[in-house]
Amino acid sequence: MSEGEPVTEAEMHAWVEREAEISGFRLNPDERQLKTVVKGLVRNRERFGARYCPCRIRSGDPEKDAAIVCPCVHRDEEVATGGRCHCNLFHAPEP
Repeated sequence: MSEGEPVTEAEMHAWVEREAEISGFRLNPDERQLKTVVKGLVRNRERFGARYCPCRIRSGDPEKDAAIVCPCVHRDEEVATGGRCHCNLFHAPEP
């Protein structure tokens, strides 16, 4: 695990807030859903050593699974086409 990576739910929440701001997205306004995804990111980081998207299935191959580390490679396209990512964490900016 990388030093400085978010470990607690509060740290992960702060990290996703910064990531949303940097990327120009907004976070899911549903606090319950947001908290569920943040918990999943923390759990995956603890269990597997990386912020694997909780909505995607890991293959177990770290090289392949690098594509699903949050923010995953699918996020930008999913937000552009559907208004949100598959995990429902990142949303398109409000019009």
